[in-house]
Amino acid sequence: MSGVYESKKVSSRKGNNRKQGQTYKNTFAFHANKGSRITKQIAAMPIGGLCSKCVDVIEWRKKFRKYKPLTTARKCVNCDQKAIKEAYHVMCNNCAGEKNVCAKCLESREIVPTNIKSQKELVKEQVEFDRLLSGMNERQRRAYLRKLERKRKESAEEGAEENLEEEVEALRKHVEAMGTRSDSDFDDDSDFDSEEDDDKEGEDDEEDDDEEDDDDEDDEGESDK
Repeated sequence: MSGVYESKKVSSRKGNNRKQGQTYKNTFAFHANKGSRITKQIAAMPIGGLCSKCVDVIEWRKKFRKYKPLTTARKCVNCDQKAIKEAYHVMCNNCAGEKNVCAKCLESREIVPTNIKSQKELVKEQVEFDRLLSGMNERQRRAYLRKLERKRKESAEEGAEENLEEEVEALRKHVEAMGTRSDSDFDDDSDFDSEEDDDKEGEDDEEDDDEEDDDDEDDEGESDK
């Protein structure tokens, strides 16, 4: 009958819109070469004049070695002067500060406080660091410098940059705590003392071996007679 509606069986099969898993999957996270000189230089480059979003982008580039420093100064889009020395910035710091915008995205957002320090501030921190060190005796100073060198080495392996301000504050606390201790309580010298003891023991062992060799030669000479 032509006027009667005939139902059609509808397929329940899904269309060709099935989502595939990602093609490549990393089995371990990326780590930059710890001994690379360029990696250390890039990590030490300051970040300033940017909003929080752009700061995260720059930090991501540094972490995954996608950061490419500028080789020559770049022209500012506002004043047309070659005053940009930071990579990925499109406006110089002076113009960005006057307009109160991010130097990268040019959006009027809250600017993250800069971690760039002036030469005067760096010199002041170094003078304070030297002053605190001069208040120690030779034994305490050498022990603390060994401890500081180990800490800097660990920080370099982790890719962290050195912070002189934190080192000065740590040294100040160390000096204050050291005022209640005697020289014998300075436990970091145990490494230095143990090295000297090992050297002395090694010299004593060599002397004993030489004496035994001399005794053996004397015994052989008497037996030949």
